[in-house]
Amino acid sequence: MQVTGMLYGSKLLQFGGFPTAEVLGPDASEEQIKAMIDRHGSVFVKPLFKGGIGKKGKAGLIGRASDLKTALKEKERLYFAEHRHGNQTAKANGVTFEGAVPAQHEVYFSITDSTRFRAPTMTLTHHGGVDIEELDPSMIVHVPFDPLTGLKAFVVANALSRLNAPKEIISPLVQHLPKLWELYHNFGMTTLELNPIRMQAGRDGRLTPVACDFKCGFDRDDVRWQRLDIPAHVFSVDYSDFESEINQLRTYQGQSDVYVINEHGTILAPTFGGGANSLVSEMLGDDAIISSDFGGNPPYEKMKEVARICFKHWLRQANVLFIIGGKSNNTDIFETMRAMADALREHVSQHGPTPLYVVIGRGGPGLVRGMGAMRDTCDALGLPYSIFGFDSDISEVIQYAKAADAWMKAGGREQIAAKLDAPQGATAKA
Repeated sequence: MQVTGMLYGSKLLQFGGFPTAEVLGPDASEEQIKAMIDRHGSVFVKPLFKGGIGKKGKAGLIGRASDLKTALKEKERLYFAEHRHGNQTAKANGVTFEGAVPAQHEVYFSITDSTRFRAPTMTLTHHGGVDIEELDPSMIVHVPFDPLTGLKAFVVANALSRLNAPKEIISPLVQHLPKLWELYHNFGMTTLELNPIRMQAGRDGRLTPVACDFKCGFDRDDVRWQRLDIPAHVFSVDYSDFESEINQLRTYQGQSDVYVINEHGTILAPTFGGGANSLVSEMLGDDAIISSDFGGNPPYEKMKEVARICFKHWLRQANVLFIIGGKSNNTDIFETMRAMADALREHVSQHGPTPLYVVIGRGGPGLVRGMGAMRDTCDALGLPYSIFGFDSDISEVIQYAKAADAWMKAGGREQIAAKLDAPQGATAKA
C-alpha cells in the first residue's frame, strides 16, 4: 500500500462522495482537538507512517482520548513511534486525530486486481474491523466483476444476501459502495481497502456507512493517479540503498519492482512475473533476500543494469542465484539471460570469484539460446548449476533451489570455495 490512513484517505474519498470520519492532521491546534472531542465524545490518535504497514492496533499504537489532556499525552507517545511488522520497520512522523463514530455494525470492503479471477474483485464482509485473514471463509465473499460495466449496485446486493447480512445495512451499502469503483478506476489504483466502515445511525435511525480507515495502492506507471495532486512525500518510504538504485530504473521499458525481504537471506532470486513472484516469496520465506518482478520484456541494457545492482549488493552473501519465472508470452528470454550472464561475468572479474550454486527455471521465446548463454557463463566461471525448462513444475523448482541452499549451508559452500580458490563465506555485501 502507498497511501494509508484517513489524513489523505478522507480527501481521496471525497472524489467518490463517500462519507468519512472527521480527521485532523498533526498540525491541529489544541482548540481544534478539544472541539472535535466535544462533537464526537472521543477521538482516536493514530501515528503517521510512510507507506503501508499493518498490525498497528495490535501493537498498541492507536490511542483513544475523551479529553484534551489525554489526547495530547497520546500525541506525545505516538508522534515518533517505531513499529516493526515482519521484516518491516517504520518510524512515525506525526499523528492524526479522528473523531469516534459510534456504530453497531462494522464492514470490511476492498477492490483489487485479482490474479485468480483475472478481473477486478470485490471482497466484502459485515464482520469488519478485524484482519480479514482471521475470518472463517464462510463470512467473506470475493466477487469478480466486469471492469467495462463496473461495480453495480446489484453486485453488492447479491453479495450481502449471500452473507445473510443484517437487513438494515444492505440498502445503505448498496447505495454507497459502488461509488468506490469510480475512485478506484478513474485514478489508476490497484487496491482500495476500507476497514472498518462503521454503520452510523442518523437521527431518523437510518444507517450511513462511514469510512474509518483507508488504504490504497496505485499503479505508478498509470498517469491517472497524478490527477489527485498527492504530495510526493506520501509515496516516499525508507528505501535501502539497493531498492533506491533499482527504483531509478522505473522509467525504462520493463518492470523493476523489488523489495528486500531479509537482508541476511541466502537465496538471491531475480523473479519474472507477478504470479511467480508471489509463489517464490511465499515458498522461500526468510531464505529469500529479495522479492522482485523484473518482467515486462526489459531490454538488454536495463536487465544487465538490474542484475549488476543485485549482484553488487547481494551476491557475496548468497548461496544460490535463483533465476525463476513462468512461461513468458512476450519477454525475450535470450535477451534477459544474456544480460544477466554478462553482468555475472563482469561482477566476478571486478570482485573476484564467490561460491555460488545457480538454479534457473524459465519458459518463453528464445529459451534455448538464453539458457545456453547462462550455461556457458557458469562453465567459464566454474559454478555448479541446474537448469529447468518450461515443462517443469515451478513449485518443484523452488523446492530444488531450497535444497541447493541447504546443501550449501551444510558444507557445499566450502567445497565450491576451495575449487574456485575463493573466500568461503562472507555475509557482508560486496
